[in-house]
Amino acid sequence: MPKHTRKDKAELTSQLVKQLGDANVLYLTDFTGLGVKSMTELRRRFREAGNRYLVVKNRLALRALEEIELPEIASYLRGPTGFVIGREDPVVPAKTLWEFAKEHEKRPTVKVGVIKNQIVSAEEILQLAQLPSREALLASIAGSLTASVSGIVGVLDGMMRDIASLVEEVAKKRAGGASHVSDPERDPSGSQV
Repeated sequence: MPKHTRKDKAELTSQLVKQLGDANVLYLTDFTGLGVKSMTELRRRFREAGNRYLVVKNRLALRALEEIELPEIASYLRGPTGFVIGREDPVVPAKTLWEFAKEHEKRPTVKVGVIKNQIVSAEEILQLAQLPSREALLASIAGSLTASVSGIVGVLDGMMRDIASLVEEVAKKRAGGASHVSDPERDPSGSQV
């Protein structure tokens, strides 16, 4: 493996700073025990989900982290470290990671995460993985709103039918009462109703 020059290392650090700095979601993993084929599959899954899985030397990652405003995570850069880099939704990369791990003997394992500059534990990332996706939540909300609107429309429709029936009844009574009042022979007492 060729040695990188100082210029190469500076360029790699600069690229890493940009990638990590643009991330809203960053999960650090330990990929010990995963072979080349599995790592290729893991990267493909993240790419398809709109995220990225990146493996860099810890020393290079430490240099990059010094230039980025992130919570202190340098202590987690021991041993093989893979970075899950997400731009938006923290649930999608968490799901991708946990689904892959279920199929590969719980590998990779999560060391720590950073979501919008807040440190999150491996347990919290697991909880995120078990949430429905953003799209599923939005669809559920839309369904609830549609059901609520349908329910309101149904109630209003029923009320309008009741009001219409009531108006019709009153109109019939008035029509019947008007002819009754105007005909004194029908009411011998002479009282008007």
